[in-house]
Amino acid sequence: MGPTKIFSGTSNVPLAKAVCKYVDVPFGKAEIRRFSDGEVSVEIAESVRGAHVFIIQSTCPPVNEHIMELLIITDALKRASAKAITAVMPYYGYARQDRKVQPRAPISAKLIADMIVRAGADRVVTVDLHAGQIQGFFDVPVDHLYATPIFIKYLRKKFNKDDLVIVSPDAGGMERARAYAKRLHAGLAMTDKRRTRPNVAELTYLLGNVKGKSAIIIDDLVDTAGTAVQAAQVLVREGAKRVILCCTHGVLSGNAVEKIENSDFEEAVITDTIPPCDEAKFSKKITVLSISNLIGEAIKRITTGESISSLFT
Repeated sequence: MGPTKIFSGTSNVPLAKAVCKYVDVPFGKAEIRRFSDGEVSVEIAESVRGAHVFIIQSTCPPVNEHIMELLIITDALKRASAKAITAVMPYYGYARQDRKVQPRAPISAKLIADMIVRAGADRVVTVDLHAGQIQGFFDVPVDHLYATPIFIKYLRKKFNKDDLVIVSPDAGGMERARAYAKRLHAGLAMTDKRRTRPNVAELTYLLGNVKGKSAIIIDDLVDTAGTAVQAAQVLVREGAKRVILCCTHGVLSGNAVEKIENSDFEEAVITDTIPPCDEAKFSKKITVLSISNLIGEAIKRITTGESISSLFT
């Protein structure tokens, strides 16, 4: 394997530079511009011949712009004779469209996977997919990392294990919540969620006991924050003494930050898989943890051929 090089689109430059520092590799030189009609133009400004190249790019808002950047950067590196190309996607956009929920609906998560592979990616690294089966949408190896160790470390420092109960916002998240509860030796609960239309959900009741406990809601992403805020209300109503949100991907669209500020949450903890907006940076309730070391360690092990299975949990 040739030298390791790390490039980034415009979505994750600070994270990419932090990863470069961790793995002790210079940040790749590339120019990403827009033509007057909005077309993306990419120029790789250094040789990548024979190199193992990693492109760090979350497909976060504006989602379609960042997807096109990733595809065009990948194509440029392939045509520049890179030996291997790994697309590092801390946040995988379109992941919520992973199945047909109604007749004549697309499976957009599969379409995006096909485009990435067709552009020339030999491997994909991602963090906390919305649905684990998305790994099977790719015809190349996928390393699915979890932010669990980062959140576990944070929660252990902040809370007494006897005081905790882990809460899943819906049935689909119970496997994730159970993993946290097991490692923290905490209780387990679930709110019942009925989604009436996209970005709108109604919570009706709670399964489990949170009375007098610190309730930790575990989820993969928070978008409009409507469901999370409703869940916090239910938990407080049922007697939780404090409510914390731990969510890997802080999409925080619309007035989500304002909702969190005015909610029953004591704290909302997210990671930098998506660069936090200015409102989130200055929010008194939002804490941002970095995943740069997790991704950096995965890159190190991929380039040396070591196992990265210990990073999966």
